[in-house]
Amino acid sequence: MRQTFGRTTLTAMLCIGFLTVAGCGSKKSGGDSDAGGPVVSDGEAVSQLTGKIAVEGSSTVSPITTQAKERFNEQHPDVTISITGEGTSNGFKSFAKKETDIQDASRPIKQKELDTCNENGMEFIEVPVAYDGLTIAVHPKNKFVKSLTVDQLKKIFRSGDSAKTWKEVDPQWPDKKISIFSPGTGSGTYDYFSEVVIGKEGSLRDDNQINLNEDDNILVRGVAGDEFAIGYFGYSYYDRNKNDLQAVPIINPAGEAVLPTAETIESGEYAPFSRPLFIYLNSESLDKVEVEIFVESYMTNIREIVAAANYVPLPESVYTAATHNIENRVAGTHYLTAEGEKREGSIINVFKPENLKK
Repeated sequence: MRQTFGRTTLTAMLCIGFLTVAGCGSKKSGGDSDAGGPVVSDGEAVSQLTGKIAVEGSSTVSPITTQAKERFNEQHPDVTISITGEGTSNGFKSFAKKETDIQDASRPIKQKELDTCNENGMEFIEVPVAYDGLTIAVHPKNKFVKSLTVDQLKKIFRSGDSAKTWKEVDPQWPDKKISIFSPGTGSGTYDYFSEVVIGKEGSLRDDNQINLNEDDNILVRGVAGDEFAIGYFGYSYYDRNKNDLQAVPIINPAGEAVLPTAETIESGEYAPFSRPLFIYLNSESLDKVEVEIFVESYMTNIREIVAAANYVPLPESVYTAATHNIENRVAGTHYLTAEGEKREGSIINVFKPENLKK
């Protein structure tokens, strides 16, 4: 990684190493130019690199980017990084118009979003960053749900003939109203869950029994506060609140009831809810030195920040390929075919050069 980001690494070293004497002239592009004097923190010189980096998109991915930001700001405190997690779909609207530098995404880009990028002359680099196990959770006092099948989830979440009580899902369960918590329609997690559980036929329910919100913390509090609630969100939100939640084992295609753990997510045993997470980089933004150095820091420390955010690192070969693409500004997505169809399968089989589409 250090080799691939040689120019920016040198810039960062100059900023950190020389600023105690002279300050850093790092204004290659749009960075702020009003940096203060040299800074010394706990006896160590820190950079005077300045600038602003705008990140929008998935609230599922934002804990990872937040970890990257905190680590980066330890050395570059004068770079302002704004992170807004209002959903993958909402974020792509801004990203496609070149209003943001980085897009957090809990699903790959869609064809219509790619079309908008192309119409606006927006080129991007697709970077897988982690595995997530989308977690279905109930209240800790719920003793009757031992596991759930995808068909049972469909009964709870599908529009039209959806279950109003737990008894309608399984006759052995209580005749109690189900309180349902789901990410909002602008969320990539909403899209992913809908595709896996409902498929192309039908849609998620939108009646007064389901609570939609883009803020995963609100979903967590909703499930934790109602004995007969159910909800879903990224594994990180479950893991950080597992004293107040109970993850439900999901019956996978092999017929086994599997809980989300780092091991079952990485192996794919936790199916069909194991999935990759992404960031998308605005290629033009990488011409700004503060963005390029931030991305270098992000990728150099990727395994540590992913683990700190309670997600699961990807195979090293994927990170190596993504780094190559960043270094060489290789734009496009690997997740759409030439005909615009979604490309699915293991990340090893999908994220390879021959699948790249601009």
